[in-house]
Amino acid sequence: MTDLSNLKAPEGAKRSRKRVGRGPGSTHGTTAGRGTKGQNARSGGRRHPRFEGGQTPLYKALPKFGFSNEKFRKEYSIVNLEDLERCFEAGDVVDETSLIDRGLIKRNHDGIKILGRGELTKGLTVKAHKFSKSAKAAIENVEGNAEVI
Repeated sequence: MTDLSNLKAPEGAKRSRKRVGRGPGSTHGTTAGRGTKGQNARSGGRRHPRFEGGQTPLYKALPKFGFSNEKFRKEYSIVNLEDLERCFEAGDVVDETSLIDRGLIKRNHDGIKILGRGELTKGLTVKAHKFSKSAKAAIENVEGNAEVI
């Protein structure tokens, strides 16, 4: 029999969050569970997890390894021969604007590079910043022209 002396929350019920600072009767009033005074009793008083009490932190004390050329790296927009075969007709001139118009590249990053994946059967004039050896050979094998910009 259930009466007021043995009430329980139903199975699977979620517990409500602790409401602090709501008076002494709640047992979480006045200091709201933060103790008395000090840095951590204040709002915004917690330090970040890497703080080591003013000692030089480990991430600064350890030597740094390696070298990154990330800042100076060139990023090329990549186009494969199979894309050229699919989107262009024989005799077309393939350059930056025509590639953007046909949706093969979104924008020209630091240049365009033509790679040799797929087959090319049409003679095209391709103007790009870089060509892989296989792509250049494939373009020239079908009487096309690979021009470096």
